[in-house]
Amino acid sequence: MELFATVDQGGCILDMSHLNLESLNLDTVGDERRRVTQQLYLYNNRLTVFPASVCLFSKLEVLDISNNGLTVLCEDIQRLSNLKTLIAKNNRLNEFSFPKEFGSMQIDTLNFSGNMFEEVPTQFLKLQRLKYLSLGGNRLKAIPAEIENITSLEMLYLGGNLIISIPPELANLRGLRYLVLCDNRIQSVPPQLTRLYSLRCLSLHNNLLTYLPREILSLVHLQELSLRGNPLVVRFIKDMTYDPPSLLELAGRTIKSRNLHYHPNDLPGNLVQYLDLASKCPNPKCTGVYFDSCVRHIKFVDFCGKYRLPFMHYLCSPECTSPCSSNPQSDAESEDERCVSADRLQRVLLG
Repeated sequence: MELFATVDQGGCILDMSHLNLESLNLDTVGDERRRVTQQLYLYNNRLTVFPASVCLFSKLEVLDISNNGLTVLCEDIQRLSNLKTLIAKNNRLNEFSFPKEFGSMQIDTLNFSGNMFEEVPTQFLKLQRLKYLSLGGNRLKAIPAEIENITSLEMLYLGGNLIISIPPELANLRGLRYLVLCDNRIQSVPPQLTRLYSLRCLSLHNNLLTYLPREILSLVHLQELSLRGNPLVVRFIKDMTYDPPSLLELAGRTIKSRNLHYHPNDLPGNLVQYLDLASKCPNPKCTGVYFDSCVRHIKFVDFCGKYRLPFMHYLCSPECTSPCSSNPQSDAESEDERCVSADRLQRVLLG
């Protein structure tokens, strides 16, 4: 058996992938090699038993054992005290495949996509340093409420399972930035998810959603919301949210829209600064402005002649016509938009 090893600036890499191995014994590897190896790649072999000799590599930080036939990880894996990344995609692992103390390891990245999990292992819920968890393409039927215990989690990938609901406890993961729940059987989204203030990407395509909570528009850092392939009520996509303007804003709008002249000597400095923050309504037929109170409105827009994408627009009032429509009636009255099919939605960009 020939070992393929390369060394880079980040440490020593031992690559034994694509060797068609059915078994592996690393006892013959020299002590120096064991001491310096930080990354070990065993993917695309035919291993059915986790090689216990892997645990001789005391400095190992990355282990990839994907695309084998593994059913169990032996207890010796807990000896890999420096292991940070464990990738074991496309094996035959399930929630009973892990040693009891696996949750005490210092792992920050787990990828077990394409296995046979029906539940999230309780050991995973105890990994205090876990940042990235991928369990896509398994047989999960639920997300445990205890997921909130992984407080360091930044990315959760659970696409391609059998999940039917989202527990509100998920909203307690305040550092979560990427949440992928596509290709499941989810029927509703709990409004508590609006507490995920750091969330940048929410992938919900190919589920059974018929509506979304209006509160989702308050996720100010959300950059991508994927909804295609859902039986969403089109009315939500065109829904408007509007907080009535304050007296201060009404006065400011009047001054700006009527081009009333004012001088810094005439007004307190804070009011001058406020007036300078006026935003012009994007509707070319409207001369209005807005400050803090505006209509956030998602409007279907032709894109490259192929897709109709829903984009966010900010209008000065609910009565204002969207700049993307030539119809003087309300956008909600557009028969054309009412006929948009869900499978043509590509992405919702919120900004």
